[in-house]
Amino acid sequence: MATATDGVGTVQAEQSKVWEWLTTVDHKKIGTMYGITGFTYFLISGLTALAIRTQLAVPNGNVLSAELYNQFFTMHALMMIFLAIMPMGASFFNYFIPLQIGARDVAFPRLNALSYWVFLSGSLILFSSFFLGGAPDAGWFAYAPLTDAKYSVGSGLDFYCVGLIILGLSSLMASLNFAVTILNMRAPGMTMMRLPVYMWMTLVVSFLLILSLPIVTVALVMLYFDRNFTTNFFTPETGGDPILWQHLFWLFGHPEVYVLILPSMGIVSEVIPVFSRKPLFGYAAIVFAGASIGVLGFGVWAHHMFTTGLGTVPALVFSATTMGIGVPTGVKIFNWLSTMYGGSIRFTTSMYFAVAFIAMFTIGGISGVMHASPAVDSQHQDTYFVVAHIHYVLFGGAIMGIFSGIFYWWPKMTGRFLSEISGKWSFWVMFAGMNLTFFPMHFLGVSGMPRRIYTYDEGFGWDDWNMVATIGSYLIGVSILIFLINVFRTMRQPATAPDNPWDAPTLEWATSSPPPEHDFDVVPEVHSSMPLWTNREMGIVTPEAPEGLHIHLPPSSYMPLILAIGVGLIGVGLLSHLALVGIGVAISTYGVWGWSIEPTD
Repeated sequence: MATATDGVGTVQAEQSKVWEWLTTVDHKKIGTMYGITGFTYFLISGLTALAIRTQLAVPNGNVLSAELYNQFFTMHALMMIFLAIMPMGASFFNYFIPLQIGARDVAFPRLNALSYWVFLSGSLILFSSFFLGGAPDAGWFAYAPLTDAKYSVGSGLDFYCVGLIILGLSSLMASLNFAVTILNMRAPGMTMMRLPVYMWMTLVVSFLLILSLPIVTVALVMLYFDRNFTTNFFTPETGGDPILWQHLFWLFGHPEVYVLILPSMGIVSEVIPVFSRKPLFGYAAIVFAGASIGVLGFGVWAHHMFTTGLGTVPALVFSATTMGIGVPTGVKIFNWLSTMYGGSIRFTTSMYFAVAFIAMFTIGGISGVMHASPAVDSQHQDTYFVVAHIHYVLFGGAIMGIFSGIFYWWPKMTGRFLSEISGKWSFWVMFAGMNLTFFPMHFLGVSGMPRRIYTYDEGFGWDDWNMVATIGSYLIGVSILIFLINVFRTMRQPATAPDNPWDAPTLEWATSSPPPEHDFDVVPEVHSSMPLWTNREMGIVTPEAPEGLHIHLPPSSYMPLILAIGVGLIGVGLLSHLALVGIGVAISTYGVWGWSIEPTD
């Protein structure tokens, strides 16, 4: 009988734990869910990449059919961009925005939870296309008129439209929340020019999404109507304009590149000063460079369209703006190098990834500036040279930066250190694999290998470099496996990490590891952009919390989950039957009503 009682108690405890996560509005738990979900999609997307590289390892490969290959390369990009890199970045945003600005939560905790559940709904809709008639197969940019129902038969592009609209809704909610939190909830003394650089990059990313997501949402609605209701926005034979899609898409798509890379720039700006034992060189310059990238990012979109015949004047203008945006990027690179120069550098795994970020992103940036020339761009257009460029930016840049952040903040988030030995093994294998995979693609592109072909004949001179690239991709897979083993081993160990193991200067290290639910016992007072280092120099000691202190925290709520289920059903209905749209609207209405009357105390 005692055993049975214990069993029931264990089940109830597990159910209570699950319910706690389903209803949480704690920014740290929401950040953790974003991170786990994003990394899961990162692994799935990596498997599609391995399948693609296996298909291309030798001439006339037959691992994938042409149809499945098209689905894989399209979904690889969509998952990496929208389901992996963005949510992994959002994971850090959610977790560390309140901690770095000295707040106890985000401005709108329930909206924060809603953004995650809506993201999960949109990601499941997009991913389920693999099993419900075929995934999108027209490339992540879905150029018209290929996306017309006549040319893209099946529902894959409908999943693309609906899934991305819902994912955009999630990102828009999160961005508004983050921007309001940073602008309005900073600790006493934390002026805008005392914000950590990571917070500045988060703020720039938030405004990039707030301004660009409506553009692509309008384009996706137009495409959905073209495919399902015989409108003619992008259909040339009936008066539509396929170039209009490119303008709308890249007006979002190029700022989106900076949405992916700026968080990693912020992470590197936190990591390098800590492990160089020096303040960040040129704080104001890096801040204004990041803001300049955000502004200029909206003025370069048509460099993706040099081969569409826009004309001489647009080509000159967008060539100049594309060259210009390289200036603030160069400012950042030289500031990071200057921070390391003369410093007492400690080469932890996090520092390895940060330094690799600088090197790899510089290579990707240089090849990007090359494409500012319409003549060069015309030669590289739709070749593997462009594939090499984007992967040096997004893998060598965004992914390397994210891994730097993982190793840097893991002790704070879990109270445990990831193994430095295993970490350095995973770094070196990943670094070697990444360069073996993507650098040969420059040679393949220059020698004329087109993008998005699923096979090729012998005799073009592409055989050897494709095999090298495929070997490199498997090395990347091995590095991720080493990292996963490191994580699993680490999480089985006791939590022994101190509050500030790296002796870092920002506020997240002023609280326990992992942080309590309320973040801070006493809201800190800030005197510089490096508050912990400054407090030590000035002899300032954080006061103890008074006895019996009660800190109000927002209560858990299941309304964000209910509302997200309603939004997801609306999306499913748009892909199947309008009756489900009605059910989704009803559930969403109930969620909004329940949200409005729910007590917040």
